[in-house]
Amino acid sequence: MLSDATLAYGERVCDALLGVDNLYRAESGDGDGLVVLNMAQTPRQAASYPTYLDAEQAWQTLRDDASALPEADRRRYYDQLCESTLAFIEWRDRGLPFQEQLTRFLHVPAAPASDAELDTLRSGIRQLLNSMGYSGDLVAQCTAWEAKNRVPADEVPGVLDQLLDEAWDRTAALMEIPAPKSDGMRVTGVSGVAFNARCNYLERKVELNTDPILTRPGLKHLAIHEACPGHYVQFKLRETLYREGTAPADNLLSVVNTASSSPFEGIADNGMAMLDWIESDDDRVSMSMTRYRAGIGTVAAWKLHAEGQSVESVTEWLRANTLSGGEGWAANRMRFIAAPARAVLIWSYWWGEPVVTGVWETVPTARRAEFIRYLYGRMHSLATVQMFV
Repeated sequence: MLSDATLAYGERVCDALLGVDNLYRAESGDGDGLVVLNMAQTPRQAASYPTYLDAEQAWQTLRDDASALPEADRRRYYDQLCESTLAFIEWRDRGLPFQEQLTRFLHVPAAPASDAELDTLRSGIRQLLNSMGYSGDLVAQCTAWEAKNRVPADEVPGVLDQLLDEAWDRTAALMEIPAPKSDGMRVTGVSGVAFNARCNYLERKVELNTDPILTRPGLKHLAIHEACPGHYVQFKLRETLYREGTAPADNLLSVVNTASSSPFEGIADNGMAMLDWIESDDDRVSMSMTRYRAGIGTVAAWKLHAEGQSVESVTEWLRANTLSGGEGWAANRMRFIAAPARAVLIWSYWWGEPVVTGVWETVPTARRAEFIRYLYGRMHSLATVQMFV
């Protein structure tokens, strides 16, 4: 149970984040904003910041006040959140190098996935595909695997709805979902967008990009990531626990470019392990490919924003190194990383899953329910996920 002091502090943080969001939207024209989801049922009183200097002064005070919170993990999280927001303010007001955006927005190392890490992932995928009887070079193997597991476009909504249904049941056996299944997510197809899939929580829609090649193992990952026990469950528990008075008000917001970004994606990607739903080598190939694509996404973003390479050359590099997904995947990934306000977020996929899954695998079975409450009941940075003891 969090202290009254922390709950009160969360009210201040919530309104301060909305204040920065208002300022950013007004000066940038970015319709998605910094706060990309606000689950408050009635409008909150966003802090008023006429200028970024006003916002910076207010957030310096918030950072100072975070040091007095009773809970060690809350002191750590809110200190990092304040640093993220102060860095975002600095970026908008005076500029901030891409490397510092990584270290200060997300609190991750300013480096892309290494050649050695990518080689290890490629080697693992090749070993799996060899054992499954696929022949040829790695690209040929991945192409054949993808063709075998591909779901025809007209069958995708039905397959994904079935997977969403099973994901709900598996999640409900692990934790309480404070809603009937009818409240869950439904699928709608989209095209020409900068994401593979997106949880539109307020409308209860999984917006699925139909441009990439889609496989059944990949759709299972999307069902878990976007819905149960991923983003839908994250949002449902966040708002439910806030309304019960046991979680801070900033639980009501989903904010990009902050310390919470990597755990947000990591919790969603940990779903396969949480649900113990790895049924076959096809699932293992898909998981490795997902990890690999997160890695090459960081390299492409680094080439574009840190090294200043052209969009054309980075796109060509991404196409040459993509093992699956086809041209549709490469195109949507470039849309994602080319946007300056979103470019660093590809690192949240690279860092989130190994940290969250690494902790999950060390938690004794008898303490899993306690860890789930800790993980879903408050906002986290990578550091605070690792503080569960």
